[in-house]
Amino acid sequence: ITANNPECHLMVVLVDERPEEVTDMQRSVKGEVIASTFDRPADDHTTVAELAIERAKRLVEMGHDVVVLLDSITRLGRAYNIAAPASGRILSGGVDSAALYPPKKFFGAARNIEDGGSLTILATALVETGSKMDEVIFEEFKGTGNMELKLDRKLADKRIFPAVDVDASGTRKEEILMGTEELNIVWKLRRVLHALDSQQAIELLLEKMKGTKSNVEFLMQVQKTTVGPDEGK
Repeated sequence: ITANNPECHLMVVLVDERPEEVTDMQRSVKGEVIASTFDRPADDHTTVAELAIERAKRLVEMGHDVVVLLDSITRLGRAYNIAAPASGRILSGGVDSAALYPPKKFFGAARNIEDGGSLTILATALVETGSKMDEVIFEEFKGTGNMELKLDRKLADKRIFPAVDVDASGTRKEEILMGTEELNIVWKLRRVLHALDSQQAIELLLEKMKGTKSNVEFLMQVQKTTVGPDEGK
């Protein structure tokens, strides 16, 4: 973000994070790092998140383009589940229904202001942890974002990076972001990748990308060389 869009104000919000991760982020990120480590009480986690999002809103009101990276919306939900007053309405996994509203308010603050700034929020969510609470929190936010990038633990275990599940990742309303010709090529590529398992898909994608210098060149190569399941017969 800082390399491609240096005009953006970057804020990294770390909730219930390991101290060494916080230190690493502070030293490596060219932007604000606002954190509450896992040894702090849940009230500290929620307070840090609320102060961070309010600061982001004020910067947007001043005309800045702000990007907030939150790690993670799951741990923020857990913190509110502990800190928020009990409503008496308990969902599966022991999640208080009232505890899900503040994280949704945080995530829903993302805006593109006409004749003003913008606020983009990228938040991580923990999945497949074996915790029913994490599953409930994830399902509450699933489908609310405009983009979803799913990581594959099996790929990471094999040290294949970036460990992205290509088939499960995508952008909502991608037809607005691309022209008709470009969109058709992307859809063609998706159909081919869908026929492969996750490891074959990411390896094929990385191989094609490493052999090109730009997105245009990459898509042109895809158009020329990729054969769909029903093509070439």
